[in-house]
Amino acid sequence: EASLFAARSNKRIVDMREFELAKDKIMMGAERKTMVMSEKEKLNTAYHEAGHAIVGRVVPEHDPVYKVSIIPRGRALGVTMFLPEEDRYSLSKRALISQICSLYGGRIAEEVFINQMSTGASNDFERATKMARAMVTKYGMSDALGVMVYEDENQSGFFGNVGSRTISEATQQKVDEEVRRILDEQYKVARDILENNQDIAHAMVKALMEWETIDRDQIRDIMEGREPRPPKVYVAENPVAAFEPPKDGPSTPPPLPAMG
Repeated sequence: EASLFAARSNKRIVDMREFELAKDKIMMGAERKTMVMSEKEKLNTAYHEAGHAIVGRVVPEHDPVYKVSIIPRGRALGVTMFLPEEDRYSLSKRALISQICSLYGGRIAEEVFINQMSTGASNDFERATKMARAMVTKYGMSDALGVMVYEDENQSGFFGNVGSRTISEATQQKVDEEVRRILDEQYKVARDILENNQDIAHAMVKALMEWETIDRDQIRDIMEGREPRPPKVYVAENPVAAFEPPKDGPSTPPPLPAMG
């Protein structure tokens, strides 16, 4: 992907700029450059993504915020990317709770700062609900229901075998109540975080409206109350000279060294 970006820019070498573009495309999706967003839509998206980023930075055991963007990618109008600092093979209850909390940050930011709701939070709600339900029914992370599996992964939903149901209606109601409790608690936590960090949210939105994408260093500046630094500019070290033939030599670049 980085090589393709370099070729489209008529460059003969690949530098960090191309690797950054390639990483963003693979992890966040391809930019939808033909999509034109109004200023109102961009502002709404900026507050939504800022809400995710701020809550994710504050809650414990959450992956660090790596990048926030309001450039449409794939089906999303904006993206907040969290990256772990090390390989992770399991998640603690606290980490799952924090992820649910940050998922609600987008919708709450819309409500608190621009007094409206949009359909952009539908995927966030779906992911939060699935996560909370898995905590209750699969991971044994509910004090009310204990360490027992209440749903079978191989069991079909609406058209499955009715006889395969393993829990009663009363227990299912308890499961739903426990899922609702987890979601409501984290919704309130996320709202408190954003209401207590309004200046930070406005500063982050201002940066997003100016640059469209901000990285972890800029996010750190904003969270610590400093003016965010300008975006990084990747400049290759003398990229042309490395392939310029001698004036009296051949007109083709030298062969690349063998790898091994």
